[in-house]
Amino acid sequence: MDFDNTQDANHTEPPQSIPPQQPHTPPAYNIPDFSSAVYDPYPKKKKGSGWKVFWGIVLVLSILANGFMLLAMVGMGAVLAGGSGAADNGLVEKVLIDGHRANKIAVINIEGVIDGEMSQWVQKQIKTAEDDDTVKALIVRIDSPGGGVSSSDQIHYYISRFKDHTKKPVLAFMQSIAASGGYYSAVACDEIMAEPTVITGSIGVIMNHLVIKDLLEEKLGINPVTLKSGKRKDWPSMFNETTDEEKQYLMDQVITPAYDRFVALVAEGRKNVLAEEQIRELADGSIYTAQQAVENKLIDSVGYFDEAVYRAQQMANITDARVITYEELFSFWSLMGAQSKSKIDLETQILEKLAAPRILYLWDGKK
Repeated sequence: MDFDNTQDANHTEPPQSIPPQQPHTPPAYNIPDFSSAVYDPYPKKKKGSGWKVFWGIVLVLSILANGFMLLAMVGMGAVLAGGSGAADNGLVEKVLIDGHRANKIAVINIEGVIDGEMSQWVQKQIKTAEDDDTVKALIVRIDSPGGGVSSSDQIHYYISRFKDHTKKPVLAFMQSIAASGGYYSAVACDEIMAEPTVITGSIGVIMNHLVIKDLLEEKLGINPVTLKSGKRKDWPSMFNETTDEEKQYLMDQVITPAYDRFVALVAEGRKNVLAEEQIRELADGSIYTAQQAVENKLIDSVGYFDEAVYRAQQMANITDARVITYEELFSFWSLMGAQSKSKIDLETQILEKLAAPRILYLWDGKK
């Protein structure tokens, strides 16, 4: 069969249109329907949340315990690095100058206002030195304006008892200030040396109290009432003006006896260089520089700590001495106890200062 190829060759088919591509639609999945969800304000607690709290508390306590242990280790490390083993009473030695272990000079520190706690601290140091046969002499290092009459007298007694029990020499070394009760403590020693810049002296007694009668009555409208068994029972009172009779009574019964004891102990301690009449001339409350104190024979010499060490070795007839001091062994529980009672102690001290007259061997710096 013949075909007409000419017509076919000239004939072209119209182009076919390509349908537009539709966007790709992902296949449908099971998507949850939240259209009917209801909010529950009281959801059920998940099981095990109590254990999470428990273990959280355990973790916190563990961290705190580790912190306390670290503090204890740091304290012990400082002790071991600076001194020898602990004594039975909780004190450790700190070496100030290295030397022969069998020839020790113990430095007893009296720093700050002398009160009951300071008296106990000095007693503890001296007792530790007394129990150590390798201690050949004491240096009582004083930096104090004085303080309570009873506390100052106790320290004087502890130093004197050490001398009586051991027959070992004791040198007082004054730094910065050693006035009133500080000097009272120094005269218990065999000799007294002071740094050139020291303030000392102030031999005397002071007593003070507040009178708040006008404040209560005129400002606050408070009328205090006092019931007493005798007229002198409340002398002196913070609720009444102090009369001349009361002042004379307190002078005779309190101030003069304390003053006479101060002068007597200075006379005993300086008996080789001063008579009691000379001491009374100096004991008017005046303060003295180190050089003035030497000139008035209240102290023996002026020097620095290394010279005090050298003099203590001479007094003990030793050489190459190991100079030590005492520190309290680190104790977390004692630290916590001190912190817990600090507020109570502060409030008590404030009440004592406000309510009770205070009899002091103290230089208050006002003169």
